[in-house]
Amino acid sequence: MAGGGAVPVPGRGLLVVGEVVTDVVALHGSPLVHGTDTAARIRSLPGGAGANVACWAVRSGCREVALLARAGAESADWHRESLERAGVRALLAVDDEVATATVIALVDSAAERTFLTDSGAVLRLAVEDFAPSMLDGAGWLHLSGYLLFAATSRAAALLALRTALERGIPVSVDPASAGFLAELGPKRFLEYAEGAKLLLPNADEARLLTGLPEPAEAAAELSRTFPRVVVTLGGGGAVVAAGGRVTGRVGARPVPVPVDSTGAGDAFTGGFLAAVLAGADDRA
Repeated sequence: MAGGGAVPVPGRGLLVVGEVVTDVVALHGSPLVHGTDTAARIRSLPGGAGANVACWAVRSGCREVALLARAGAESADWHRESLERAGVRALLAVDDEVATATVIALVDSAAERTFLTDSGAVLRLAVEDFAPSMLDGAGWLHLSGYLLFAATSRAAALLALRTALERGIPVSVDPASAGFLAELGPKRFLEYAEGAKLLLPNADEARLLTGLPEPAEAAAELSRTFPRVVVTLGGGGAVVAAGGRVTGRVGARPVPVPVDSTGAGDAFTGGFLAAVLAGADDRA
């Protein structure tokens, strides 16, 4: 199995290498009407998979959480202040040439979201932005797979991954985007993620990575490469696999009136990693 048998030291910190994104969220109660207006409630929020994971890890009890990401100069201070208010140590590289990534999230009446994505500064995270000292005191490294979709950010992400593995620090990877994953190709992604102890795809990403239609089968297959795999199933909860077989299923708590599913998977990841660092088992 890839990733070795390294385990985190309970109580030690989490380093997330990922992204900050300015989310423009539009909640529309009726279907979009092409060529004219559709009423919506619109707001701008600090987001990004990496930022979301980091914030939810803190909220879930992880005391020491840091985020390495790249932001445009126009909003870097806003993102830094938001992260620090949430208890996350913000290691933001400031880009003077390209703006912070922006995502327009179109959220329908069923709380399902469709994204329009401008990657902005995210994929310009460079090897110079990472320093091995960022892993000092860390018991776990989490990588946003979004960084693997472009050469510059991929080099930075893989440097962080290799450095963590050399220090015996476990690594988790979130494939991040089924659409971009399909463009990159599953084989290349799996090669880049080699060495990770934990893979955290959603059902669509797990299907893409394996070609298997059932998420549980896909989780089991992926766990032949990664020691532990957790596939999120939206309202169906999550399935856990290790050693080529499903080892657990966890149901989701019902939500009476869903509003916006944006970042739900990131929240799960942050909570899961906080629990792992605290010494919990997969189903605690």
